[in-house]
Amino acid sequence: MRCQVSVLYFARSAELAGLRSETLSVPRRITALQLWEEIIKVHPRLAVIRDQVVFAVRQEYVLLGNQLLVLQPGDEVAIIPPISGG
Repeated sequence: MRCQVSVLYFARSAELAGLRSETLSVPRRITALQLWEEIIKVHPRLAVIRDQVVFAVRQEYVLLGNQLLVLQPGDEVAIIPPISGG
């Protein structure tokens, strides 16, 4: 079963995706890595930051990996690349 989630793009991920937010339909039960792959299908240019990106799902940090996410319709998924600065 799939659900609609809000994907928010920040910093470099927004530049690569060409937008700051969108709604995507993804499986409700999905690993963080599978979720990243779903997003890459829509925005292949994001692949270059794969090893640097962190998700926030419902405002909780999630590393890309095999941990299972159970998403609800309307959940926010933030794509957070490393941010440089001092």
